[in-house]
Amino acid sequence: MSAVGDAVVYLNDPLTWTRRGGVLDLLGEHLAISAAAVVAAAALALPAGVLLGRSGRGAGGIVVLSNVSRAVPTLALLTVFAVTPIGFSDAATIVALAVFAVPPMLTNTFVGFREVDRDVREAARAMGMSRGQLLRRVEFPLALPLVATGVRTAAVQVVATATLAALVGGGGLGRIINLGFGQQDLGQIIAGAVLVAALALLTELVLVLVSWAVTPGPRRLPLLGVRGGPAGQPEPTASGVPL
Repeated sequence: MSAVGDAVVYLNDPLTWTRRGGVLDLLGEHLAISAAAVVAAAALALPAGVLLGRSGRGAGGIVVLSNVSRAVPTLALLTVFAVTPIGFSDAATIVALAVFAVPPMLTNTFVGFREVDRDVREAARAMGMSRGQLLRRVEFPLALPLVATGVRTAAVQVVATATLAALVGGGGLGRIINLGFGQQDLGQIIAGAVLVAALALLTELVLVLVSWAVTPGPRRLPLLGVRGGPAGQPEPTASGVPL
């Protein structure tokens, strides 16, 4: 039987999914690790992006941070954190993935708030809005499409990269692939890769729908062109340069 056929057999076996330590258990671990990393990154990146974007300062530092973070291999970060007091655990994976997720969130939030039209801000202030009202009722709705894009990009990257957690003793779907390599079972390796890819695509789809639903009507991006930026502009990359 071919490796693809072995993968189909593996995925069609009910015990593969329901046994202890099976696909469903590993899927739960994968989602928990990914969600924790994204939430931790958002708690740091979103407030920082708002503050820097509103002040208009720090663009150079953000570009440097984005470039450096992309140059550092994620597996290297996992290994570094694993040999610290954090140890070989899910905690090391969460910290490393959170570091990996910060740049796209920070960059998009910064760009989103920085690009709010100065005249719009002045008009809101002339109407008597406080800084808090300006943030909630004007700036945040205008910046939301880019902020949501940053969160979505980070989440999909984290879901895909969390597969490496198995290499440092963490949980998740990466264990299927890791075990397949250990047993020289190509079918199981393919099955694990398919599961990870499907989960990443599903994450992308769900977050696209969520961001479309929460974005005010005039600012909504077409569902078939979700990668575009506001007002039809190209979406900025993590370094703030349009694609």
